[in-house]
Amino acid sequence: MSRQGNRNRVLIAGGGTGGHLFPAIAVAEQIKEMNKETEILFVGTRSKIEGKVVPELGYNFKSIWIKGFSRKFNWENLLFPLKLFVSIIQSLIINLKFLPDVAIGSGGYVSGPAIFGSSIIGAKIILLEQNSYPGITTKLLERFANEVHISFNDSRDYLKRKDIIHFTGNPVRKNLGTEKRSTALEKFELNSEYKTLLVLGGSLGAASINKAIKEYLDELLNNDVQIIWQTGKIYFDEYQNLASSKVKVFEFIDDMNAAYSACDLLLARAGATTIAELLVLGIPSVLVPSPNVAEDHQYYNAKSLADKNAAVLIKDDELMAILFESVITIINSDEKLNELKQNAVKLAKPDSAKRVAENVLRYIEIK
Repeated sequence: MSRQGNRNRVLIAGGGTGGHLFPAIAVAEQIKEMNKETEILFVGTRSKIEGKVVPELGYNFKSIWIKGFSRKFNWENLLFPLKLFVSIIQSLIINLKFLPDVAIGSGGYVSGPAIFGSSIIGAKIILLEQNSYPGITTKLLERFANEVHISFNDSRDYLKRKDIIHFTGNPVRKNLGTEKRSTALEKFELNSEYKTLLVLGGSLGAASINKAIKEYLDELLNNDVQIIWQTGKIYFDEYQNLASSKVKVFEFIDDMNAAYSACDLLLARAGATTIAELLVLGIPSVLVPSPNVAEDHQYYNAKSLADKNAAVLIKDDELMAILFESVITIINSDEKLNELKQNAVKLAKPDSAKRVAENVLRYIEIK
């Protein structure tokens, strides 16, 4: 496919969740920093997180009609073949108009049609796989790829084309950093003499984590633990009345740098973005994989860290029984906290976004 002029173009497709979107944004930021002339176009769905976040960041955005196939019976599943067909046509039109030199697929169902369209017009294909157990979209697109960048070395076992695999890590945004613990605690109006538990269940929340925290709240507070608690949008109204001088309850935490800096221990789901951030920052963690995600990939994510003593894994159905004992045992042991921190840092790949961006620009230079 002929490309006119010297314009450098990169198409990025992925989303549905922040776990697929934010690594792609991290790479986009790095590309623009290294080559300001590069034109970047995001492809996603209007109704998901990318439809809101990407335009707010100033990137060009095109939407396609695709929606994921529900694992439970859903009348919308009957429309899936039609939506897939229309989305492939939409993706081909987008690609023919934009003519990307390189296309990056960061996962999620939306990247399937978009990256397939890019392969048809001859773009170089780079895939980002955030999870230990690769998603179905990555497996389907692998045959078209020039490179697949994985976040967990375990992913090699589930991919066929070993020669194109790069163990790069999961890209994190450049503004991720830390500040002084005392300054962060002041922002949350918390006491520096107590240990701080940060509770995250994702933007929507995690029912089992919220329920367990409520169940053991008094016991945790009586053991000199204070809490920064992101309940998620769905559960905020139910739990906001539990806020106090030692419990700060939020629907969503905007300043994650401060939250990470303030915490001594993180209790969270095992999403790929959360894991990438806790590794880069060296945050001791207790991970509770969601049982409601495709291919149970959160369990494999958490197990990959737990096997290396870089996190503690608690299964969702065991959380209520052992949460209190697990948290108290870890948070009151500086030796255990430091052990988890050091092992997490060993697994971190802080330069992953830069490494992917370098390969993208290398393909553009030799076009």
